[in-house]
Amino acid sequence: MRDSPPDNDCPSNDSNARDDESVESSRRSFLQRSGTGLAAAVAAAASGTAWAAGPSIAEQNAVKLSLIQDPDTEQKEETPDANAAPSDRIGYAIVGLGRLSLNQILPALAQCKYSRVTALVSGDRDKALKIARQYGVPERDVHDYSTFERLANNPRVQVVYIVLPNGMHAEFTVRAARIGKHVLCEKPMANSVAECQSMIDACQQAQKLLMIAYRSQYEAMDRMIVKMVREKKLGTLSEFIAGNSQNVGDPTQWRLKKALAGGGPLPDVGIYCLNAARFLTGEEPNEAIATVYRPDDDPRFKEVEQSVHFVLRFPSGITATCMASYGSHESRFFRLQGSQGWAEMNPAFGYNALSMRHGMRVDGKNATTEITVDPTNQFAHEIDHMSQCVLSDTRPHTPGEEGLQDQRVVEAIYKSARTGRPVQIAPPVTSTRGADPAEEVF
Repeated sequence: MRDSPPDNDCPSNDSNARDDESVESSRRSFLQRSGTGLAAAVAAAASGTAWAAGPSIAEQNAVKLSLIQDPDTEQKEETPDANAAPSDRIGYAIVGLGRLSLNQILPALAQCKYSRVTALVSGDRDKALKIARQYGVPERDVHDYSTFERLANNPRVQVVYIVLPNGMHAEFTVRAARIGKHVLCEKPMANSVAECQSMIDACQQAQKLLMIAYRSQYEAMDRMIVKMVREKKLGTLSEFIAGNSQNVGDPTQWRLKKALAGGGPLPDVGIYCLNAARFLTGEEPNEAIATVYRPDDDPRFKEVEQSVHFVLRFPSGITATCMASYGSHESRFFRLQGSQGWAEMNPAFGYNALSMRHGMRVDGKNATTEITVDPTNQFAHEIDHMSQCVLSDTRPHTPGEEGLQDQRVVEAIYKSARTGRPVQIAPPVTSTRGADPAEEVF
């Protein structure tokens, strides 16, 4: 079949929500300098986190320049992090050359410091050869799906990055593990809990790493909110509200085919809301209540829902109220509220142009602070995290268990919508995340 990899990660909307109750608003700009990654990697090595392999590369290749400006009065000059030599980088085989691979993943690999593309797998050889020429991949390292196993004999490939329709994730993860390759798999992980477990089992049996590409968990502003929560700056959390919607077109696309997609907007864009509720709060939901809507007269929604609304309840009393839609104008946001403050992103979940604000009581007044950071490539961050985990043989921050838990919640949401009743969700039997990625310094 022709490539039609998932384009679940969606461009963001530039609209900004404003809080009318805010008394005082201030803007701070946090400049994310490339040189700070080196300091973070060194600190991570000392604490034994997943980026432990970074310092040795940095120490070997780092170049320091003398100061020419007054360090007490002028902005510090930063030299970019040392890169690994091309021959020392972890090699990736990209499986599926659709929109996400061409527009995001392959360009991101060109920005990576520890990763490179070394092979391509596609159902369209003509297209694959064109892409290979663009990225310097030899023709001998371009394969189709039937010759996928030939990657076993390619020592230049350490990781297989699966960017295929959701229904194909399990098959190619298992095939990759059997030929001795680590796996980075796009989200959602698969179409069922059983498929997710088979992926985890295959990688464990092969003693290979499995990471699910939840890029938002490697994004700087999302991680800042996690830090706020851990430091209790928002007080006792009470509710999370989120939405992710877009108006889809072509009714023949694979995202509207249940066998390939597993569902409609819930596993595609709604999973951002679901995963954010879990990873931002640090809790696991124990109950789901949901409804879905599918119009009878719209050819796009013959097999999957148009929209889904769900409420997740957490043991501490937090609720997450979320929606996802394929039938409304693009909108992506979330807001996390606590007894002492709130934090929100609008736009959220996108590749770029994200915006974050938080509100707290300052000097007796309600103060709203807007935060911006220099744009960075989220895909490059997550891919390099996987490479560092391979180099240090460390469990990724978002391993297969993270994707499995999301799928368990997805199935509870669909069951609630079918039955009209709340559905209980058992806690995960093992931890769903590895060590935090290196903390960005602002």
